[in-house]
Amino acid sequence: MPSSQPPLPLAVGSPRFADPELARAEQAEGPLASWSRIVGLPEVEALRAAASARGHFALAAGSGDRALLAVDRFATRSLCWRFDEGRLSWSARADELAPRRPRLDLQALYDYLYFHAIPSPRTVFEGVHRLPPGHLARAEAGRLDVKPFWTPRFDEKRSASFAALRDEFRRLLADAVRRGLDGSKPACFLSGGTDSSTVAGMIGEVTGKPAATYSIGFDAQGYDEMEFARIAARRFGCDHHEYYVTPDDLVRGIPAMAAHLDQPFGNSSALPAYCCAARAREDGVTRLLAGDGGDELFGGNTRYAKQRVFDAYQALPAGLRSGLLEPMSRAGGGFDRLPLLRKGASYVRQASVAMPDRFQSYNLLDRLGVNEVLTPAFLARVDREDPLRQQREVWQQSAGASFVNRMLAFDWRYTLAENDLPKVRASAELAGVSVAYPLLDQELVDFSTSLATSYKLKGLKLRWFFKEALRGFLPDEIITKKKHGFGLPFGVWAVSHAGLRELASDSLRGLAERGLVRRAFIDELLAHHLPAHPGYYGEMVWILMMLEQWLRAHAPDWRFEG
Repeated sequence: MPSSQPPLPLAVGSPRFADPELARAEQAEGPLASWSRIVGLPEVEALRAAASARGHFALAAGSGDRALLAVDRFATRSLCWRFDEGRLSWSARADELAPRRPRLDLQALYDYLYFHAIPSPRTVFEGVHRLPPGHLARAEAGRLDVKPFWTPRFDEKRSASFAALRDEFRRLLADAVRRGLDGSKPACFLSGGTDSSTVAGMIGEVTGKPAATYSIGFDAQGYDEMEFARIAARRFGCDHHEYYVTPDDLVRGIPAMAAHLDQPFGNSSALPAYCCAARAREDGVTRLLAGDGGDELFGGNTRYAKQRVFDAYQALPAGLRSGLLEPMSRAGGGFDRLPLLRKGASYVRQASVAMPDRFQSYNLLDRLGVNEVLTPAFLARVDREDPLRQQREVWQQSAGASFVNRMLAFDWRYTLAENDLPKVRASAELAGVSVAYPLLDQELVDFSTSLATSYKLKGLKLRWFFKEALRGFLPDEIITKKKHGFGLPFGVWAVSHAGLRELASDSLRGLAERGLVRRAFIDELLAHHLPAHPGYYGEMVWILMMLEQWLRAHAPDWRFEG
């Protein structure tokens, strides 16, 4: 069991307090000095103090029957807790709060298979929870309250000229990059995309010397974008480093990453990011800047344009939609034989689904068939509707904002806080370096929330303002490059590389023995689906493989007992 001793105070990251007294305490003695003062405040004042904190942080202090925990607005740092017999304990890692023979939360395992991560406040361990982004946990007199101190708000009131907004934006970018550096060798990840290229260029501007940049590539057709990283590195004169990930790297790295993670996590980009960070650590880098956040703050994901097209359907008269178009889209018959009508029917079927449910139209678990993948006994013990219920609650938090801004706020939670940032954080931790996210600096977030929706998605043009504001700074090839979204070519390699194929097959068959996934599905997936469509089915193989590898490292004796 976790220790019965009061947990030690915890301060990770660099909070900046608006209150002058708290700011002086932080500068003189560190963030724990400021946070310890907040612990004793009344709840309203504690919430106000937490909301005034900027920067990226996880903070916890207190003992006995009074304690206070908080994480920043994007949960860039993790903070987990459990509350037993009126006492609050905490840790940056969920597994450090679990008993030696942990009980796993079945709903969390279902969430993992659905989201490919376990969204907060759940963790994989029963009784152990993780603070959601922008939340505070307060224990006092045997009671625990968990509340948000911040939720996304959009106030599109900026009326300045484009030139003025561009200059302010560039200044905020430079300030954010400057704050993200730790005084050691300035370095960043460089994928060749808009965000990481911007960070690389800004490092040169604020330090007066070129950034050390680290890129990874894949020797697989259709998956490698190294040339764009080279374009950015040449433009900014970077001290550029490249590494090509191999299948052998995955065979070695998958068990190590699974053992490092405090709970199952299925983002396959974690291994390439680790390879990148490990090269930087070998070069003496202690902190890497990451470019995460630009798409989600300024409208850069292709689904934003796609969903705007679908949302236009809602402007049609309700009677036309429900009385004619939707019945016709379900009618079948000759419509499926006419390409134009078939596309129209597909559009109506998707557009008639309310948000955020429509985001899950391509959910992998649903597409493969929940009943085909999971055992009946396991499904009888979980709530299949809970993932959608979670998402609807998050979607509702931004009610009143524009449709585009609601999609952004939704992604702040599910794409950033629950997926991309944990990926980068875990990869950097395993490599032994820290990481900062300048594009998620609070001043930039505030700038984005006050920017007109049309500046983010201009018609169907993605991140219009961001690109136009950096025209002349970024290479034209990067500004105009299409967003591909290529990831790790795991499925292709799992078919062609014997060692990786063996690791995947052994993992999936081991998972089938635990009573969670249907053995027939595993056999069909490995024997037929993966070889026929490695790019598509490789994702499910990865998710199941990482779950089994995590179980072997953290709960080797666990088996579902229906």
